[in-house]
Amino acid sequence: MTTVTARTAKTLTAAQAIVECINIEGIKDVFCVPGESYLPVLDALYDEANIHVISARHESGAAFMAEAYAKSSLKPGVVLATRGVGAANLSIGVHTAYQDSTPMVVLLGQVHSKFRGREGFQEVDLDQYFKHIAKWAVEVNEPERMPELVQRAFRIAQTGRPGPVVISLPEDVLSVEAEMEFGPATVKPRPAPSRQEAAAVEELLSTAKKPLIIAGGGIKSSQAEESLLAFAEKYSLPVMAAFRRHDSFPNDHPLYVGHLGLGTNKEILKTAEDADVILALGTRLSEVTTQDYKLISSEQKLIHIDICYETIGKVYAPDIGIVADIGEALHALRQMNVTCTWDSWVKERHHAYENISSLNVSHNDVINKHIMALMERTLSNDALLTNDAGNFAGWLHAFYPFKEKHTYVGPTSGAMGYGMPAALGAKLAHPEKKVVSLSGDGGFMMTAQELETAVRYNIPVICLVFNNQMYGTIRMHQEIHYPEKVVATDLGSVSFKQLAISVGADGYQVETADEFAEAFKMALQNNRPAVIEILTEKEQISVSSTITDLRNRATK
Repeated sequence: MTTVTARTAKTLTAAQAIVECINIEGIKDVFCVPGESYLPVLDALYDEANIHVISARHESGAAFMAEAYAKSSLKPGVVLATRGVGAANLSIGVHTAYQDSTPMVVLLGQVHSKFRGREGFQEVDLDQYFKHIAKWAVEVNEPERMPELVQRAFRIAQTGRPGPVVISLPEDVLSVEAEMEFGPATVKPRPAPSRQEAAAVEELLSTAKKPLIIAGGGIKSSQAEESLLAFAEKYSLPVMAAFRRHDSFPNDHPLYVGHLGLGTNKEILKTAEDADVILALGTRLSEVTTQDYKLISSEQKLIHIDICYETIGKVYAPDIGIVADIGEALHALRQMNVTCTWDSWVKERHHAYENISSLNVSHNDVINKHIMALMERTLSNDALLTNDAGNFAGWLHAFYPFKEKHTYVGPTSGAMGYGMPAALGAKLAHPEKKVVSLSGDGGFMMTAQELETAVRYNIPVICLVFNNQMYGTIRMHQEIHYPEKVVATDLGSVSFKQLAISVGADGYQVETADEFAEAFKMALQNNRPAVIEILTEKEQISVSSTITDLRNRATK
């Protein structure tokens, strides 16, 4: 098949029409676990030389790969699975894409139309099943409507607030041939603020003494990183990254003042709490970013700009709410006449950030911090890091400086099992980059089978596994609320080094910073899928606390 660039018609099967739609959007990699319910689509993909099919070991892994591929490539991730069982397995990836505002198109085989409503084999009403965690879910029952609905899915996934769209494909529809009409690839609308809105921002910002930008995922999806940098520099505005959007602004810049995430240091929170005017750019002001919706007070003025009208006012009623593409908004707002009077405050808050995020390490620091320092010294600025959910990520978020765009991929949904398969998707999107994933032993085991996928397709990612033989985040909360009553959070012994070797990857096990440095050097040189298992102690349960600390606080 050839890529369609303008409106055209041709006779194809419904399955071939799906592949044509993927081609039109310029997507080169799709992810799946194969299933008999959508064999015609697999057959059409076999005949398409422009699209690379990655077959995963589990549908959740495939969905995480597609989601991270979308974050990294800025094109929709495409994932395929079969009927109810495959669909249920990948649903966590759909939820992640929804909460992370990631464009994704999910193609699901469905039982034969004649068997619907009889509780057929693996039958689930898929459009209803995904209704609450997808932007749109639809079942295609007429073959000739396949291009219309699939192209509509790609458009919905990418426009407004991006997100996942689910398409249910009855198996009897896929092999039917019909005259298919295709439209052009999706062009994302880029609305700009009106003159009145820009003037209102100028007026409010002119009254500020301590303004602050909170930069969200909209900066990345709009490809507005350079625009944000230019805007912040023109008005000397300090910038804080929303939860797990670290690479929206260079962390080594004098205007950067920290990251709003889990366990954020009090000095970072103080910057946000002391700000008198907050510019929330491309962020939905999530529970984590706003510290349980408590960060912004009624005394502060809020300017909220987002591509989605439903986001404006969903959490906080803004003083100025603007529906606009962030890139276009920043361009318009660079015409403002605002004089900076807050230089000393910005320097103070950047200095506070530097003090708490310093990567100067001593023998007393735990190995986790040593690893962050070594990676910062060893990796190039354009290296890309992914992370799983868990307390181990606190060291990454607190200390590792992301200096360039497209260098971080993490789940704002907090999904466990995300880190390693996300690294595979990110590496396929950016094959020229070094890609490193960080996971705890609990999260890594949830999708560890995808390490074999990395080996089979020769996707050279380096996987760091922080092994303390427990679900550390849950243990921390357990100790806070029910100290010393440890139940269900301890895990058994697993050799992740041997697990890696058993599937054909390189495996290392380390206990010291020096051992890690040697293993990391070898993994980078070998350029093969690799796992570095880092043995860590249970006691240092988070960046700021030990288990003993938590128990002592509980007894006071």
